[in-house]
Amino acid sequence: MKIRTILTLVMIAIVLAVISLWIGQQAYSWLPPQASAEAQLIDRLFSFLVTLGSFIFLGVAGALTYSIVFQQAGKYDFSDGPHVEGNVPLEIVWTVIPFVLVIWIAGYSYQIYEQMAILGPMEHTHQTTAIAQRASTATGATDMQEQQSTTAIEVYARQWAWEFRYPEQNVTSTELHLPSHQRIKLSLHSEDVLHGFFVPAFRVKQDVIPGRVIDFSFTPIREGQYRLRDSQYSGTYFAAMQADVVVESPDAYQQWLTVSATHPPIAASNQAFDEYHRGQNPLNTGWKTVEPAPPPVVNAPSGQARNL
Repeated sequence: MKIRTILTLVMIAIVLAVISLWIGQQAYSWLPPQASAEAQLIDRLFSFLVTLGSFIFLGVAGALTYSIVFQQAGKYDFSDGPHVEGNVPLEIVWTVIPFVLVIWIAGYSYQIYEQMAILGPMEHTHQTTAIAQRASTATGATDMQEQQSTTAIEVYARQWAWEFRYPEQNVTSTELHLPSHQRIKLSLHSEDVLHGFFVPAFRVKQDVIPGRVIDFSFTPIREGQYRLRDSQYSGTYFAAMQADVVVESPDAYQQWLTVSATHPPIAASNQAFDEYHRGQNPLNTGWKTVEPAPPPVVNAPSGQARNL
């Protein structure tokens, strides 16, 4: 009888494991497209956590359901259940299993962060070639020159607009253009308050802290148009502080830079600035509101180069 019970539990565990693995694979479809090498790593970790969480949830829910359906007390049975105390094997099991799970999750998460070259709060210095190579391996690229190439872009955040500067070509824009399959190094600047650089399709986020220049690196791998959002509440119009992120081939990226460099700087459209000065603030309660910064003066306002 004991052997039969053990075999039954083993079969149930196998079924739950298969279902949990299936749910974990479905987790890849819950998030935006994987547009960066870091997204592949993060989604792998997320799928692992979903699989593990599903197995625990199904196991606990199944045990509760079995107890409710098959272990009910009699209709007029108001007696207490058997008093169980001092079950050492059970106490060891429910102590060891959570400990092993926590160490497993922590170890795997640290491994993912190592592959992503995640920096600590005191390590926001210039990236090395070794780190760039390590993060680029997630893309499957084999060309060493491609892995080592790095594109440097300056990012300026202010209430409430993004501005991007490409120092080597002396180009400024209000949308972020990136070459695919190249390591991108952003120098993040905040001119007023705390902002957050967050592109959901890249699965990367970095706080932009006033008074500090923060280096932030990632590798885009999927061409397309994505959305940059401010992940920190930075004031009244923070929801309007968004920008397009265009990932394109290296040739298209260089062509965009060449064309943009020929344009004279002009004031870009800025939703927060326009609404504030037109008196269209939907949140106007009579309280004092921070005046939006003037629109960025750039060579390439959003959508200009793509409309040529």
